[in-house]
Amino acid sequence: MAERVLVTGGAGFIGRHVVRALLARGDEVRVLDSLIDQVHPQGRTEEAVPRDVELIEADIRDGDALRRALSGVDKAVHLAADVGVGQSMYLIDRYVSVNEGGTAALCQALIDHPVKRVVVASSMSVYGEGMYRAADGTLMDNVLRPARREDTGWDPVGPDGVPLVPVATPEGKRCNLASVYAITKYTQERLVLCAPPAYGIEGVALRLFNVYGPGQALSNPYTGVLAIFASRLLHRERPLVFEDGQQRRDFVHVDDVVQAFLLALDSPEAPGRVFNVGSGIDVSIAEVAAAAASAMALPELTPEFVGKARSGDIRHCFGDISLAREVLGFRPTRSFADALPAQMEWVRRQQATDRVLEARRELEARGLVA
Repeated sequence: MAERVLVTGGAGFIGRHVVRALLARGDEVRVLDSLIDQVHPQGRTEEAVPRDVELIEADIRDGDALRRALSGVDKAVHLAADVGVGQSMYLIDRYVSVNEGGTAALCQALIDHPVKRVVVASSMSVYGEGMYRAADGTLMDNVLRPARREDTGWDPVGPDGVPLVPVATPEGKRCNLASVYAITKYTQERLVLCAPPAYGIEGVALRLFNVYGPGQALSNPYTGVLAIFASRLLHRERPLVFEDGQQRRDFVHVDDVVQAFLLALDSPEAPGRVFNVGSGIDVSIAEVAAAAASAMALPELTPEFVGKARSGDIRHCFGDISLAREVLGFRPTRSFADALPAQMEWVRRQQATDRVLEARRELEARGLVA
């Protein structure tokens, strides 16, 4: 049965894919998006918001706009947020206001304009460091980022001084919020799982890992790492990689993320729960940079290793997605190796402004890179 779904942040990278998937299955979609210049330098475009989709251009903190957006809506997907670990560490008030305040405003508006279910986009950043295994086999879920630098190694070590081995991180791992962005994403998911259910509204949170795919804002230096590498390669510049590039992450294609959102909107077992959404496969950042250059026929543009860490960064974190498989029926279909060539072909057709060095200088000027 067709439903009317509100997608906040629906003109963004993930949002536009969710919108099109909802339309394809026959739902009516309304988008609320502020179209900020950092993400949408050209404003509303057909690529961002299809012409036949109702757009309310407004800030997520605008209570009147939220009430209009929720009128007659059956379900909601909450994607509106400022995104960027590094930027969050110096635009603290903005990130807290938009992400936490915006979600609070949504929850407030839902009291008088209830929907059946809200699915919020959280982030793997809430974990801080991922799960590790010690040399004796003990699993460790409270590992903190070591105060180490290039000369002493980057990886966490156990009490015996032996480096810990990163393993897949499940939803039950305790959260260690290592950045302002992580704090705001954790608050977003907690608000949606706490306030709406008090009014009979179901809440679901998806902790997204490193999402990539067509539609990423290549000119935004605080977007996903693969998009940042792509922007550098478009300008025939070497990808900049912090630390030594051996950090391990889980890269999940936006098509699979969309699948997870649709399942979370519909599954009778989803309400009240948090789910990891990833590919289930980990890869090093150095491998990602090299593979991206190779896919664009630029293998000579090898990664440039910065040998420094950014404040708020973590060493290793990749997802255990067994809960989403079991409860939602989530099945990733796009492996990184298979999807990367098509992604880089899309990148070739784009125009982007390389602001990576500008962002790095911004962080360094504030002492957030060391």
